[in-house]
Amino acid sequence: MNDSAGRSCPIRYQYGAAKIAQAPLIACDVLYVVGGVYGNAHALDTIEQLAAQEQGQVRICFNGDFNWFNKSPEDFVHINQRVLKHDCILGNVEAELGEPLDVADCGCAYPENVDQGVVDRSNFIHTELKRVAQQQPDLLHALLQKPFFARYAVGGLQVAVVHGDGDSLAGWHFDPVHLKCAEEAGWRAGLFEKAQVNVFTSSHTCSAAFHIEPLKNGQTGLISNNGAAGMPSAEMDGLFTRISAQPFLNRALVFQSIQLHGMHIEQIRVQFNQAAWQQHFLSQWPEGTAAHTSYFKRISEGV
Repeated sequence: MNDSAGRSCPIRYQYGAAKIAQAPLIACDVLYVVGGVYGNAHALDTIEQLAAQEQGQVRICFNGDFNWFNKSPEDFVHINQRVLKHDCILGNVEAELGEPLDVADCGCAYPENVDQGVVDRSNFIHTELKRVAQQQPDLLHALLQKPFFARYAVGGLQVAVVHGDGDSLAGWHFDPVHLKCAEEAGWRAGLFEKAQVNVFTSSHTCSAAFHIEPLKNGQTGLISNNGAAGMPSAEMDGLFTRISAQPFLNRALVFQSIQLHGMHIEQIRVQFNQAAWQQHFLSQWPEGTAAHTSYFKRISEGV
């Protein structure tokens, strides 16, 4: 692998699935796993509104990269203060915010098939964000105390919340391309055994996947990669992962779903105010800027 900035994976990111089994087990009735908000406060509004309509004990876990486009001091403070009221783990975006300003590296560990221009622009975006984050030392300190993964008990399911894949914070093996690789099936099945979970939830690769994995014990595991909650992942909508004994009431918002051990695991559409978000994005990242070049086509036209 090319070890240039944006492509390498820091050693500290490589925790190994067995470490997940040692994480405290947090119980709840309804779990929202929300990856890739990317600084979109309008998506955050929608998710919190949906959670407020749920019954029972609801937990929202933001599984990283809730920061990205929020490079103004006001936006950075707003997003992080809201996220820190809930559960959260670090994505590579957050994990790299404390690094020196002259080290331009987003920590994405982009694979070789990603164009170098994308990598360079991501490093630039992250440096802009890092500069703002380091002007908020108390908030940054609170962020950097957060873990790399979490584990939940929802009914009869045990759920691992990660950012990348089962072994690494910036791992790409839960990307849809990798999940189609039969030669990686043994490794994936081993993750469930090592982590002692039935479900993995992730986001890092920004491409949604919903993968059923046959396990060595004859049971079934599930990997739900929600892609991104704050950017289009299902047409123009963002996505998050919801787990509960009861199905989501608004079936029109359910992108895909499965029942496992009597529990409903669903990817839910995040239908936020597109016009307001695009206007705000353009005010921060106009045409010609790194984020506009890399992301505005997706933001404005969907996937």
